[in-house]
Amino acid sequence: RDTLSGAYEIRNGTKAMAASTFSNCSSLTSVTIPDSIISIGRSTFSNCSALTGIMIPDSVTSIGGNAFADCSNLTSIPIPDSVASIGDSAFYNCSSLRSITIPDSVTSIEGYAFYDCSSLTSITIPDSVTSIGRAAFYNTAYYNDKNNWENDVLYLGNHLIDARTTLSGEYSIKQGTKTIADGAFYHCSALTSIMIPDSVTSIGESAFEDCGNLTSITIPDGVTSIGLAAFQECSNLTSITISESVTSIGWSAFAGCISLTSITIPDSVTSIG
Repeated sequence: RDTLSGAYEIRNGTKAMAASTFSNCSSLTSVTIPDSIISIGRSTFSNCSALTGIMIPDSVTSIGGNAFADCSNLTSIPIPDSVASIGDSAFYNCSSLRSITIPDSVTSIEGYAFYDCSSLTSITIPDSVTSIGRAAFYNTAYYNDKNNWENDVLYLGNHLIDARTTLSGEYSIKQGTKTIADGAFYHCSALTSIMIPDSVTSIGESAFEDCGNLTSITIPDGVTSIGLAAFQECSNLTSITISESVTSIGWSAFAGCISLTSITIPDSVTSIG
């Protein structure tokens, strides 16, 4: 019940928590999760505004969407090495969260995961992460610090997070970059050329959507997937070279590319959206 308050210890042997189990328990200050739990489901602790800290056991492999959304007094949360994915809006508006270290086990961070974490200044993302959702770190203290931006582009470790729509002309992504986040260059309408280094392994959903002045692009050998709507509405894109490392091309990847007259798809591709 949302009248639950103070500290609560989940019964040992419990396997799972249903969606929204502790949602809106605004007087709950701490929770002990037993090793028997393997996942934290959708909205499990959403709007637990008095929750200040929680220990996630090594048994947990995933943190669901909205799991800790609006936990406005949550100051820290260690994520164990067992976790492989962080769901959409998982820590949305955790306004007191100051630092986060994502372990090497995590491969995906979904959209809006840390959106509006306005006190979040320290973020560590490992190379194991292969996909970062749209606006995952938008309006964090790190995002809003102009000193963290390089020529209108924001990086987090070896991951390209976002680019301002004022970015123009030619741009070369830093060597060593692993991923281009969903929507990173969305509506950079003055961008004419982009150089992607061989270190990049994935191009996120809508990564270059509506870059209307982008004329050509080469997908390097390291890339294995081209995300949904990655180049949608790039109306001046005339040529595209897809490397033989690519195995999947997402839904609407080149939709609305009205100037694209020729494209070669290598035998490596096994799925087209």
